[in-house]
Amino acid sequence: MNHLTQLVAVALLTGCILMTSCSSKKNSDDSQKAGIAKAPFGQLPDGQTADLYTLRNSSGMTAQITNYGGIVVSLRTPDKEGTFDEVTLRFDSLSTYLAGNPFFGALVGRYGNRIAKGKFTLDGKSYSLLTNNMGNHLHGGKVGFDKVLWTATPVDGEEPALKLAYTAKDGEEGYPGNLAVEVTYTLTKDNALKIDYQATTDKLTVVNLTNHTYFNLTGGVKRDILDHVVTLNADRFLPVNETLIPTGELKPVSGTPFDFTKPTVIGTRINDSSDVQIKYGLGYDHCWILNGPANSLKLAATVYEPTSGRVMEVRTTEPAVQFYTGNFLDGKTTGPGGVVYKKRYGLCLETQHYPDSPNQSSFPTTELRPGQTYKTTTEYRFSVK
Repeated sequence: MNHLTQLVAVALLTGCILMTSCSSKKNSDDSQKAGIAKAPFGQLPDGQTADLYTLRNSSGMTAQITNYGGIVVSLRTPDKEGTFDEVTLRFDSLSTYLAGNPFFGALVGRYGNRIAKGKFTLDGKSYSLLTNNMGNHLHGGKVGFDKVLWTATPVDGEEPALKLAYTAKDGEEGYPGNLAVEVTYTLTKDNALKIDYQATTDKLTVVNLTNHTYFNLTGGVKRDILDHVVTLNADRFLPVNETLIPTGELKPVSGTPFDFTKPTVIGTRINDSSDVQIKYGLGYDHCWILNGPANSLKLAATVYEPTSGRVMEVRTTEPAVQFYTGNFLDGKTTGPGGVVYKKRYGLCLETQHYPDSPNQSSFPTTELRPGQTYKTTTEYRFSVK
């Protein structure tokens, strides 16, 4: 090969490299384009097919949601180095969710949290629900909203959204009224997963919807959440009895292990055996009463994980938040990559009305009447520091 031929070959090779680089960058840019995509997720026992929707914003954050149970299957956010990783406890197949799980990512209803002894009365009529947790009704019963197939409508755009609709029949799981529910997940351009809940009924009923995603901001979920730093915008919480039903007291957090009014490492007081409430919950599994006006979007909680630098802020229009530290995870469930989900490997911040409100007249009502519209909003916003 003479000198001229060598120069031509080098020029051609350099051009190819540049073109490849440009193409890779273009493909990379394309992959960051905001939008929503749909793929099959698996088949249900009745033959229906569940789908998985991937929402992506322009900064690269993704949220995956299935119309089976409205489950948040995945959230990938950047750490302080810009590396994206998983921040939830999750499974990678529908069959694993169907086999039974501790409400990973679940859309919970008709009534999130507990109703004492599965009984309540509306306008003088008594209703009985399944008791599935220490003699109480928990998270909607045997087939709650997390175990039904929702009708999904994807909304493409700069802030992609997934609208889910489901009508719970009168008498379903023991609840009165045909309840028409619409839940919209929106991935915002500033890295928030926004959840809008809406419901109407044709008969007096109770409703308390929430999301039960387990978070672990370390990324990869390889250790417990005891080093996470939590702040709760709440001066009071609801003490519970031994079956985790509120006693009716609104107790100040000051001077107790439940004071998160200032940034506090979760592990600092979670094993304080001198506190009977810690004993009952095996840690934190309680409802905090949020400061601020009702029905306005307000800061409920902030979570910071020092190693990754990830920060999660929770804003909600709800009056309370259930802070749960995965105390009942037992190492019997395994996630992608063989990660074993042990005790306290995830935390939940379930925005909601108070537990057992139908039986506690002093609590904000969870009753919904014909002609009324139930509407709440919660945002999980991610950043780094």
